[in-house]
Amino acid sequence: MLGLLFRLLPFWVREPLFIVVGSVFGVRIMYLALHERAWPAVGIGAVFLVFTAVRVHTVVRALRARRDARSAALRDDAAPEAPVQPQPPVQPQTQPPAGQRLAPAAREKEPNAWLQAFAAVAVFAALGAVLWLGPQLLPSDEPGTPQAASCSREEGEALPGAYGKTPGAVTGDELCKALNRSDLPQLLGTPTEIVTAASGTNSTAMLTDGKVAQPEAQVQFDTYTVNVSVTYNKLSIAQYVDLMEFGNSTDVRKLSVLDRPAVLSSDHTMAIEIDLGSSGSGGPVGQGPLARTLSVALDGKDRGGYCDITVWSKSGALPKDSALLGIAEAILPAIPERTV
Repeated sequence: MLGLLFRLLPFWVREPLFIVVGSVFGVRIMYLALHERAWPAVGIGAVFLVFTAVRVHTVVRALRARRDARSAALRDDAAPEAPVQPQPPVQPQTQPPAGQRLAPAAREKEPNAWLQAFAAVAVFAALGAVLWLGPQLLPSDEPGTPQAASCSREEGEALPGAYGKTPGAVTGDELCKALNRSDLPQLLGTPTEIVTAASGTNSTAMLTDGKVAQPEAQVQFDTYTVNVSVTYNKLSIAQYVDLMEFGNSTDVRKLSVLDRPAVLSSDHTMAIEIDLGSSGSGGPVGQGPLARTLSVALDGKDRGGYCDITVWSKSGALPKDSALLGIAEAILPAIPERTV
């Protein structure tokens, strides 16, 4: 069917298409064959290239023939015509007056071969681009295609009283929506991964008797897990850095993010084993993989409260610090600055 369609096309459309297809496939097959040392494929690539060379030779001969015909026509037009001899008045109706030159017949305008060839190659390139980029630009409707997870929340969940006493406090749902961004995999250096789980909770800080709001959101990928929490207490980043000297934090580095004091630190997560057997007992709390945390003040004057952005993986691998900085710069505008 495809061969019949090609044969129905005009010469100056069909031949450039043959040349483009043959050269692209021939060079590609030869490259892959030589790279993989697949010698039978070398013969297939050579057939494509020979086929392309024959088509190129055909087009060159046709162009030369058109050029020669055009040159001959120009020479004929430029040659002086002999004066017309007067004829006896046998048929005066059909004879032109004496001395009048016969007008040459109008030549039929031939199509522009170069324009046809360019249009054919452009159409072929457009079709190839559509076939190549179509699956990436259009959403897939296949039932087996995994879809990115959205933020889950409990309907009708009442906020703890600490949120009502904290002006401008964000909720776990708002924090999850700010974190679950389409460019988050790109920021983490894993652009092909999709979100496998996302959630937000309206928690309160530990050991505060529910008086300090601490919303939290978590987004999970196959490689990394990102956790963001906002603590609305009176602890400043400067005091937070002093406390790190008495903790287990390592690789501490102070910096500024969006004109706010911030600090980078590393610490191990906790690993908890839960036995779901008949006893229902849990194992001891162990040391989990290393996590990297960026803590940023809730305002430029560091008057208390901070946002923690923590990233870790099961393998223990960590992204670059620039990934945490990019995440912070993306989600901090969604968290109102603290005014008191």
